[in-house]
Amino acid sequence: METLYDRAAEDLGNIVALEHVNVRIPDQKLATIFYVSGLGLTRDPYLMTGADNMWINIGRSQFHMPDGAPQVLRGHVALVLPDREALLRRLAGVRRDLEGTRFGFAEHNDHVEAMSPWGNRLRCYAPDARFGRITLGMPYVEFDVPPGTAAGIARFYREILAAPASEGEDEEGRFARCAVGPKQAFVYRETDRPLPPYDGHHVQVYLADFSGPHRKLRERGLVFEESDQWQYRFKDIVDLDGGKLLFTLEHEIRSMTHPLFARPLVNRNPAQSNRKFAPGHEDWRWAMAHEDVP
Repeated sequence: METLYDRAAEDLGNIVALEHVNVRIPDQKLATIFYVSGLGLTRDPYLMTGADNMWINIGRSQFHMPDGAPQVLRGHVALVLPDREALLRRLAGVRRDLEGTRFGFAEHNDHVEAMSPWGNRLRCYAPDARFGRITLGMPYVEFDVPPGTAAGIARFYREILAAPASEGEDEEGRFARCAVGPKQAFVYRETDRPLPPYDGHHVQVYLADFSGPHRKLRERGLVFEESDQWQYRFKDIVDLDGGKLLFTLEHEIRSMTHPLFARPLVNRNPAQSNRKFAPGHEDWRWAMAHEDVP
């Protein structure tokens, strides 16, 4: 029988979803101006609505931003946003309110790069087939890692977390790409640039096989927090032969039975305003309809 489809293209592996990237921030007002007014994202209306934490929705994923000394991810977060020109207008509109911070933005051929008030870099892309059927989301997070570590990091994800992971090279250098959900990935990019010390930021993913990786991590002494029945944490990615530390990044690991798994997230239409309000258009459709897929 003739093969009609690439079945392997739909394999997810054990990590079924990237839910959030967590960085601490010292000022919720500035964060609101940048993430909500500038980027056009949505503050979660149900959870963490006080003054000591902020959850920002991006399709099915989130930023978590508890109060504290600012943390800066070593690399960048990629976002899919639906309207490049509207994004540029919003970012220009918040420039004055963010004067004196590290905020900035610049246009590139296929993306807009935006800098948060504390130096976190975001690459904002228009919807595209390479990111899957989304108009709004977090398709990948890229981390800067030391030279010679990509192969070991890819192997760590394959053998410890049972995630599809490969290494490769492009015009920007060598990298490891690790699948962490439907059309979502962690990219570990080798660089010769000196890396700042790790400041405690973290990422959170959901696993189908929750106990298998836990057992392997515990055998190597890598689990540093047994959070509750549905969650644990590790932060050291190591060479599986000699145990050498390759990279430090706290992973918050949750099971698919976690109460928050697949919680529907509210995503607003940032084009709505009180002066040009259109009833029924308040919510943003983050997934493409079948006929809209390129």
